[in-house]
Amino acid sequence: MSRRTAGRQRRLTDCGQRGSASLWLLTVGLVVVLAGAAGAFVAAAHLARHQAGTAADLAALAGAARIFDGPTAACARATELAMLNHGRLVRCVTHGLEITVTVEVPVVGPPGTDRVATAYARAGPVQG
Repeated sequence: MSRRTAGRQRRLTDCGQRGSASLWLLTVGLVVVLAGAAGAFVAAAHLARHQAGTAADLAALAGAARIFDGPTAACARATELAMLNHGRLVRCVTHGLEITVTVEVPVVGPPGTDRVATAYARAGPVQG
């Protein structure tokens, strides 16, 4: 085989591999971006859960502070505190000096994923 033929043969075999590294790099980059987006969504859900728990605790405590004014006043104050903590009071039940609340907080995520984090809390005297 002459030099000329060997050079031409080498160029022909190399042509099939040109650009494959770019495709692999783009594929790996896409996987990394998707994994990062999934991780961010999980972190947002975890954060919303903590925010819902905090909002529920504070709403229950605020409602318990107004329990002597009646169930309507207690639930109104609990609703107000839940809203101040970026939550929505979905349930408020009073029984004697005890108040139980349920709060929802929306989870921020990709469009079309309407999720909420829910938490409940109870406040009142210790029952023994």
